[in-house]
Amino acid sequence: MFVGRERELETLNKLFNSKRFEFVVMYGRRRIGKTALINKFIESRPAVYFTGVESSEKQNLENFSRTILEYASFDAADLTFSSFQEALEHVFKMSENKRLILAIDEYPYAAASSKSLASTLQLLIDKYREKSKLMLILCGSSMSYMEKEVLSYKAPLYGRRTAQMKILPFDFFSARLMLNGKTTEEQALLYGMLGGTPQYLLQTDTNLSVEENIKNIFLNPSSFIFEEPQNLLKQEVREPAVYNAVISAVASGASKMSEISTRVAEQSNVCAVYLKNLVDLGIIQKEIPYGEKISRKAIYRLADNMFRFWYRFIPDNSSVILRGGAELAYSRIAPQLSSYMGQVFEEICRQYLWRKLLAGETPIVFNSLGRWWGNDPVRHGQTEIDIMGEENRDNAIFCECKWENEITGADILQTLVKRSQLFAHKQKHYYLFSKSGFTSGCVKSAKELGCVSLIKYSDMVK
Repeated sequence: MFVGRERELETLNKLFNSKRFEFVVMYGRRRIGKTALINKFIESRPAVYFTGVESSEKQNLENFSRTILEYASFDAADLTFSSFQEALEHVFKMSENKRLILAIDEYPYAAASSKSLASTLQLLIDKYREKSKLMLILCGSSMSYMEKEVLSYKAPLYGRRTAQMKILPFDFFSARLMLNGKTTEEQALLYGMLGGTPQYLLQTDTNLSVEENIKNIFLNPSSFIFEEPQNLLKQEVREPAVYNAVISAVASGASKMSEISTRVAEQSNVCAVYLKNLVDLGIIQKEIPYGEKISRKAIYRLADNMFRFWYRFIPDNSSVILRGGAELAYSRIAPQLSSYMGQVFEEICRQYLWRKLLAGETPIVFNSLGRWWGNDPVRHGQTEIDIMGEENRDNAIFCECKWENEITGADILQTLVKRSQLFAHKQKHYYLFSKSGFTSGCVKSAKELGCVSLIKYSDMVK
């Protein structure tokens, strides 16, 4: 199943149609859909597609040679180029007079087996780029390797690329396309558990209930997702045990640097390095109150829904799960699902607002969106606003998001208006997002204010 990725495909198509040498660096976390994107792009196009493997240089060179010869319809199965330089130069020469795509997937594996591969590519790009019609795509799942060894200033290939594409998880509205057959509420729940990683979404059985999917995907020791977070960390970082401790600390409620370092028993400057790497991987996000720049107010939250669901519910129930107690584990998880979905719904609402902005359907043209929290000097306590965004000092939006079975009342709108008074914007527009709808009193109050959008979840997903 291939869905979404319209913008990525449009970018690749434009590069292909340029008819000059192009060098695209594509990277992103494992299972994010990079290979599917490449395969979709190259279908019905002239392309040499090669995947590096964790093996010797000899094995990778034999595989690469076979791929080139198969493309050229050369009937010599046992023929192998003598070196990667010879093989690559053959491809560059083939593309002198016609458009050709060379996609090297899992490039870090190939480069690890052949230490001179990057320098060889540098040499050949410099030699042929002015006369070549090659579209070269280097793709990798090791985020740290691609950023340090391909994209960084010190890398041999620095300055040669003509485009780079960091492939990100689907947002909720794209992820829904992989969950056809489920109700809109079930789609939100499944997205809340699995996030926007296509390979995770493919684990769902749309013929089964959310409960059965949770049991099959998370509470089943034979499911690959049961050990996925641990396996992914082992592939991406050198000290997975420490990273696991950091993620566990954040998942258990430690959000400030001092709290995390205390839980992990490491100095703050050491934790800062681990947190930065986890932010780069898209597993954790760093937040500061919207509109502020003071780093000491920064907090950390799990950004990836699958990691957030897994770390919140699986470790505490792992012994029960390993003994076949899926029913018992689910009975512990089910009462917490509604509260768990609160943060997920906020994320969905932000994505909705961005889509409306790009469609020209928002009351202000905001530049960014974020959560705000801080002190309320009037009421002498801490308060927060789920989402806010501003166009300038005069215009802003303030939003509250409620994923609850009860319909949202006028008191929620009144509270949001009061909280917005902490800000001096002249024009304020309010959004209330609700899973279950709004009371007649809330609708009446919204009409009286005249600057309120009441958005029911079912209307967001029409």
